[in-house]
Order: sequence, then C-alpha cells, then structure tokens
Amino acid sequence: MSDYVFAPPAVVSIPVIGSSQQFPVRRVFCVGRNYAEHAKEMGFTGREDPFFFCKPADALVIVPDGTTGKIHYPSKTANLHYEMELVVALGSGGKDIPVDRAASCIFGYALGLDMTRRDLQGEAKKQGRPWEVGKAFDESGPIGPIHPVTKTGILNAGQISLEVNGAVKQNSDLDQLIWNIPESISYLSGLFELRAGDLIFTGTPEGVGAVVAGDKMVGRFAGLGQLNVEVV
Repeated sequence: MSDYVFAPPAVVSIPVIGSSQQFPVRRVFCVGRNYAEHAKEMGFTGREDPFFFCKPADALVIVPDGTTGKIHYPSKTANLHYEMELVVALGSGGKDIPVDRAASCIFGYALGLDMTRRDLQGEAKKQGRPWEVGKAFDESGPIGPIHPVTKTGILNAGQISLEVNGAVKQNSDLDQLIWNIPESISYLSGLFELRAGDLIFTGTPEGVGAVVAGDKMVGRFAGLGQLNVEVV
C-alpha cells in the first residue's frame, strides 16, 4: 500500500544506443550563448562568464533512433525558434570539479533541440524577469538517444548542423564553443552539485530562426546520426 497521495510520475529516461538500458534523467541544464557567432547574432561579443538556465525533465521529448519526434506548436507565442545542440549526459558529478577532471564525468552524448518561444523570452529580458516561459515550456526539449563515450570518445570537435524542410539553417563545429565542454561542466559544478543523470545542453550555433506547424527539422552531429523532429 502506497503512502503517496497519488501515483508519482514515471522517471524520465532516454535510450542508450547499443544497449537495452535507459539513462534516467535528473536535471536538465542549458548553457546560454556559447558559440561566438550565435552570441554576435544575439547582440553580444567577447568571452563573458558562462550562464545557465534549466528545463524540467518532463519537457524533454524522447526521440528513439530512426524515428521522427513530434512536438506541438506551443501556446502564447508567434515566434517559435529552433536551437540545435550537442547534449552531454553525466554519469558522475560533484562540486567544484576541476577542468582537467570534468571529462571523466561524461557518460555520453545526444542530439537535442532547445526550442524557444523567442517573443516571450525577449519580453522577459526587457522586464528583467526569468526565462522559464520562453525556455522551459512543455515539449521544449526534443532529444535523441545517448551515445556512450566508450563508443564515441571525448568530443572536442565535430560538425553540428540543422536543416529545416531540407534547407541548411545552422552549420558550425563544436570547436567554436566559447566555453568548451569540460570548462562548462567545471563552472556549472561551482554553482550546483552535479550528479549522475544530469544533462547539459551545451549551446547552439548561429542561424537560429522560426518554425511553424508542418515544418520538419533534421539535426546532425558528426558520427552521432540525426535527430528528426516535426512541428504539428
């Protein structure tokens, strides 16, 4: 007999490529403005300290390998943007992790989209308010399966791209990050105690833009296949 008032929600989990196991998600962190050219298109230059925002785990839309995920065009917006990202899945964590140990925390990598209600985010910025309505809404985080680091090795470079309806919109390389992945993990661990199950969306390249219902997005990262998502 349960002591819960109602049945607790199921653990959000992501399939692991080449395994029957699932990766249980704890927290979802996102790095803001972490590619130099994207920072410029958003009106910023220079190497500012990294900053982070969060999405709830249940905002993720799990897209198994070889399938097309579907997300609903969200309410209260007329400017839904895509942001293609490499996602890091942590298999361990800690506080104040040194940069030279940060890569040892990585369990694997996935392809993800940080969908953004840009008009709501922009209004929140103007008013000095939090970004949740622009970034943390339902179905705002489509994500593909996790590729274990034992198969991929540590990723420091690699082409990342996104097509919308067959047209290339984003195309860059992981080596263009302002704060590389170990640096981001290390800095974030000074703000939060990181643990196994945490995800880090590492930032998006330049070329972000709007999509509407019916649009089909295909995100890629070299060696990690592709992420197919349709807006419905």
